[in-house]
Amino acid sequence: MARPVRKFVDGQHGQIHLRIATPAAPSKRPLACLHMSPKSGRIFARFIEAAADDRIVLAHDYPGFGESDPPPSSPPVTIEDYAQSLWDVVDALGLGVIDLLGYHTGSEVAAEAARQRPDQVGAIVMISAPVFSPEELKLMHETYEHIPLDVEGTRFRIMWEKVVHHRGPGTDLEAMAMSFAENLRAGENYEWGHRAAFEYAPKYPAVVGALSHRITVLMPGDELAEFTPRIAPYLANGEIIAHPEWGHGFLDAHTEAAVTAVKAALG
Repeated sequence: MARPVRKFVDGQHGQIHLRIATPAAPSKRPLACLHMSPKSGRIFARFIEAAADDRIVLAHDYPGFGESDPPPSSPPVTIEDYAQSLWDVVDALGLGVIDLLGYHTGSEVAAEAARQRPDQVGAIVMISAPVFSPEELKLMHETYEHIPLDVEGTRFRIMWEKVVHHRGPGTDLEAMAMSFAENLRAGENYEWGHRAAFEYAPKYPAVVGALSHRITVLMPGDELAEFTPRIAPYLANGEIIAHPEWGHGFLDAHTEAAVTAVKAALG
């Protein structure tokens, strides 16, 4: 294992923060990890250290999340922008061809990154790959709409209730508190990632279907397990592997199992 370090590189919307671990003698393609919303690359911190025994492993914060500078408020940030921020990092580090690991929103970012630069992507692993109907997307927009600040702390109460509700097996209170803190770091931009994901969702299946890359979908037993099997017809070269024993926080609670599953999928 290699100890992760933190860096900043310049991107189109300012500085981009990332975590990266580099083993002494990498023998596999670098692996870029793409986070869910409204989190940051921090969700991969333990995973990065455990997985970086034979390859460089990195995770950047999308613009506006973690410690990366925010994009302009208008026009609204998109999944295409998040994918471009990945390539800003890859170019700055001179990494060449990379593998991708995307988690929820990151699954869309991975698909879009591969669409943007197909020859620079090897294998892709997605943690959930939901396909929504128009009615379901409308409900998602409503569920994750921006909550204005008030002195009663309504936003924070609802945010914490969601963290508690969606916690996975093995996730303790400290891990839940850290997850909650990551939500807060995005400030008033905290729902920009969900908005971008839901706007991209109608074309996501077609983007996945047009990719020739090996795509493995790992399906935890979380709130997207209902919608992820629908991606199966679009996987020209891939499969869905169910992990009902996992939920939110599994990268910390079941790190070694996650590393084993991802590496098996990457080959």
